[in-house]
Amino acid sequence: MARVFDIVEFVDESRSEMVRRIPERGSGDFRIGSQVIVRDSQAAVFFRDGRALDVFGPGAHTIATANIPLLVDYVGKAFSGQTPFKAEVYFVSLREFTDLKWGTPTPITIKDPELGMARVQARGSYAFQLTDPQLFVNKIVGTQGIYRTTEIQGFFRSIILTKLTDLIGEIGKSVIELAGMAEEITMGARAKAAEEFAARGINLTSIYVEYVGPTEDTARAIDERASMGALGDMQAYMQFQAARAMRDAAQQPGGGASEGMGLGAGLGMGMTMAQMMSQSMQQPAQQQAQQPPPAGPAVPKTVQEIQDTLDNLDMRLAAGEISEATYDKLYAKWEAKLHELGG
Repeated sequence: MARVFDIVEFVDESRSEMVRRIPERGSGDFRIGSQVIVRDSQAAVFFRDGRALDVFGPGAHTIATANIPLLVDYVGKAFSGQTPFKAEVYFVSLREFTDLKWGTPTPITIKDPELGMARVQARGSYAFQLTDPQLFVNKIVGTQGIYRTTEIQGFFRSIILTKLTDLIGEIGKSVIELAGMAEEITMGARAKAAEEFAARGINLTSIYVEYVGPTEDTARAIDERASMGALGDMQAYMQFQAARAMRDAAQQPGGGASEGMGLGAGLGMGMTMAQMMSQSMQQPAQQQAQQPPPAGPAVPKTVQEIQDTLDNLDMRLAAGEISEATYDKLYAKWEAKLHELGG
């Protein structure tokens, strides 16, 4: 049997709930003549069939056809003195909610003028206050179908992150520069998100960007380029990356080569790979498609190949890629080989 509500009220002892639905499920039967008690910083919104209708402000109210005209007209029936009607009531908190957190659940990928592509993460806080209870319930409950506090906060965070992503893309700055632009990004994000909140009956009172910067992977890439002293020299960076990739491949177990020969082959092929990548960047796409595939790894045999290997050893030692002991061992090996060939 349906429950008839004679007194409708909600006391938020935790002061953390944005919305409370009565009843929690389905529609309630509300009797004409029942009492609706609305406390300070609350509003009670009658809701039926996907629409927020009549609103009661703070105070004690007796339900009568005179003070719920929209609901009476919408239901389309004349109530007698004790006839219950079906609806839901949403108690909406009108106090300001502060220090709510937001953050990027996954990194944002942006076009970076220095790095080409970069991944950014951000976090911060925001605060808001409901200013139009009826509009809020229509847009959040009626349109989104959500009313629990955790769900509403998740929806608000998605708005902020969407606007923040758009803003970072429009700024067009490198991720290296974004870290020093927290204040500018804060102002821009609030301006962009405020309109979305206002359209739902909410005043976005503040939004703060506490951190915006590179992910760990992007930070490592920046450190690598800075350590080479070639932040603006993409060709040098590509040579470094190619040499390191070939070194890692040569060190894989089961590669069929000794430690010294494997490292030497990796270094020699690293230079070859870097040169081929540099040339391919300067040719049209059609010519690139016609280029034959690069030859497989080979042990340095000619005087020039061994000299390239020795030069790469110097670069590896300066970059901290190998220890002095490994450098001395490999340098002696390939220098002896060079003398055998008369170099």
